[in-house]
Amino acid sequence: MSEPLDNVADWISIPEAGERLGIVPGKVRRLIEEHSLIAVKRDGVFLVPAELIANGEALPSLKGTILVLLDSGFSLMGAINWLYTENDVLRGTPMSALVSGRKTEVRRIAQSLAL
Repeated sequence: MSEPLDNVADWISIPEAGERLGIVPGKVRRLIEEHSLIAVKRDGVFLVPAELIANGEALPSLKGTILVLLDSGFSLMGAINWLYTENDVLRGTPMSALVSGRKTEVRRIAQSLAL
């Protein structure tokens, strides 16, 4: 069985994320702390899913969605895994739905998961 994070098509480093956002790596780390971006340690290095940055900006719907999941009782890693787990209702992963602009639908499902 595959792991949820296997659904991430492309990973970038924090310095690469900074280049795409036009900011220094320290500010990328702050965005991660604020849940505007997510990063996962893989092979000893923190990496960001590349799809979270488009047109020089972090995906605007991510922060609120992460906060809904945390408020629902998820750990941060649990929330990240949920975002990348296939969901029959969404016909794909919640993250792919967020990237395609379906924030309301994703958050409604996330709120229904309150533990």
